[in-house]
Amino acid sequence: MQETFHYLLMSDHLMIQKALISSVKDTGLTSGQPKVLDYLLRHDGAIQKEIAIFCHIEPASLTAILNGMENKGYIKRKTADSNRRSLHVYLTESGKKYADRLNLEFARIESQALEGFTPAEKQQLQDLLGRVYDNMVTTYKKEGTNK
Repeated sequence: MQETFHYLLMSDHLMIQKALISSVKDTGLTSGQPKVLDYLLRHDGAIQKEIAIFCHIEPASLTAILNGMENKGYIKRKTADSNRRSLHVYLTESGKKYADRLNLEFARIESQALEGFTPAEKQQLQDLLGRVYDNMVTTYKKEGTNK
């Protein structure tokens, strides 16, 4: 029996997330925190709204995630130019350490997931998944949803 497309996407995502959380369980990171750390590693000082959009997290949920990360010392939030409505989020040294470790874990997990794939197949898969994502973003924009 061939599995459906949506089942395979959801299952693959779940397996990769389980592998990641399992590999970093000693850090105390929760399931929403790795993607935020990953984003901040490349966009340090981003505002919360940008993080929420990129990570596909509701603003209220992001606030809770960031509070937990701030309590653990992974991030710090600062206002820019005394604009209290615009909080910028920065990685601390501890946060950078964990973000770097996450990148190593992501690379290891991706290598396992794509074992036996040729470089061309890896690129083709990435291109196809990118197109799926673009189609879904376009669909939701047409429907007036910002998720």
